[in-house]
Amino acid sequence: MKSANRKNRPLAVAVTALVGLPVLLSGCGTAPSSSSESVSEISVMDYYNNEPDKTFIGDALTACGTKAGVTIKRETVPGKSLISKVLQQSSSKTLPDVLMLDNPDLQQIAATGALAPLADFNISTDNFAPGVLSAGTYKDKVYGLAPTVNTIALFYNKDILAKTGVTPPSTWDELEAAAAKLTSGDQYGLAFNANPTYEGTWQFLPVMWSNGGNEKNIDTEETAQALQLWTDLVKDGSVSSSALNWTQADVKDQFLAGKAAMMVNGPWQIPSLDKQASLQYGVVKIPVREAGQTVVAPLGGEVWTVPQTGNKARQAKAAEIVDCLNSDENQLGMAKVRNTIPSKTTLADKFAAENPKLATFTELVKTARARTGQLGEEWPAQATKIYTAIQASLTGKASPAEALKQAQGQ
Repeated sequence: MKSANRKNRPLAVAVTALVGLPVLLSGCGTAPSSSSESVSEISVMDYYNNEPDKTFIGDALTACGTKAGVTIKRETVPGKSLISKVLQQSSSKTLPDVLMLDNPDLQQIAATGALAPLADFNISTDNFAPGVLSAGTYKDKVYGLAPTVNTIALFYNKDILAKTGVTPPSTWDELEAAAAKLTSGDQYGLAFNANPTYEGTWQFLPVMWSNGGNEKNIDTEETAQALQLWTDLVKDGSVSSSALNWTQADVKDQFLAGKAAMMVNGPWQIPSLDKQASLQYGVVKIPVREAGQTVVAPLGGEVWTVPQTGNKARQAKAAEIVDCLNSDENQLGMAKVRNTIPSKTTLADKFAAENPKLATFTELVKTARARTGQLGEEWPAQATKIYTAIQASLTGKASPAEALKQAQGQ
């Protein structure tokens, strides 16, 4: 979730990919100014305070600022404190000119009236994946756009699967059979994160959504079937019970150590995996219950917005920066160096061909869903109910159906 995955990625792995990025970033679009006032500096706030993203995003912002004829005054803050800071700034009317938000948080901030609709600045939303637009939309108006996004898929250790005679699974039955066959000694067949946080919910969403489950009401047969799958995998020992406490980083560590033959995770882990030269891995979509079902994965990533600062000239210039970050050239450039996916579906084929390790994720983004797409500001409360039910079922405190019924009623 790189919206639930604000993780450090080793700088050394991506340094060479950064060369030439400013050149790519020169192809920026513009938005018309509504004022003749001269603007020489634009303030920006984001939570990319760890390397290498801090440098990658900083270089992109600087290049866009140069194109727009302004200096970028950037502030990076820890992810956990961003929203409280934004709310305080909104109250004191000290919001930055450009604001980055984790996509599930946009609804909450837009509801306060702190953001300007991007249509006010003639910023095009053409060709963006539906889930990306949904993530940046509040009450039918687009307030934020994400240059790149991420999601989750199934990684597998090629050598372990080949040695065991297992092919990558595409259905739940195949997943359970493969995970059982791949479990031996201290090696589990599969690792996923089922901890009591939004990460636990995030990793469960593909099996829930792909099976027709709906976050508006989790007390349904479709969601119970998905939770039964998660429960059975832990109950039969194919997944470690430690999954109840693991983070996505822990899951990655298990996979790296050869203690999990498969894992559910995202592309932000690729730099760490590639550092281990002996590891040969592949990536496929998370299996569906029945062949023919469409895989629906959750959309992660951050959106860039133009706050309502009251200064029309500065807002117009800020819109140029947001528009620039979302140009085709910049989406492709940033996606490559950050191991993320361009948000425009028109760029998918080119990007997948040039970055084969990200091809599965690129395909998934086409049908990925925003977590706030249906519930908006109510999503966090429902996400809590989902991970509460997961915990109750996986620990044996209730059957999947009963756990979901209890959680939905809370």
